[in-house]
Amino acid sequence: MNSAYEVIIRPIVSERSFDLMNENKYTFEVAKNAPKEEIRAAIQKLFGVRVLKVNTINVKPKQKRVRYQVGMTRSWKKAIVTLAPGDTIEVFGKQSAED
Repeated sequence: MNSAYEVIIRPIVSERSFDLMNENKYTFEVAKNAPKEEIRAAIQKLFGVRVLKVNTINVKPKQKRVRYQVGMTRSWKKAIVTLAPGDTIEVFGKQSAED
């Protein structure tokens, strides 16, 4: 079993992931070889919340081009974690609405 810090790589920051936070779902990049049970245990250990469900997606590489050179982006694994009602994760800390 890997360390929780090796399983959870980073939170995903996108418009869709912010919309999912309203449904109490949080998106993370995780280790490619991590099963759902390890992801669940790592989230519960790191953030002290109850995880109801874990959905994983293997993101395939896309073809990119820089001038005449064609290459591929990297492949990675994404996990969408559903938390129990009342539990939240402060992904970006306290943010004030004073702009």
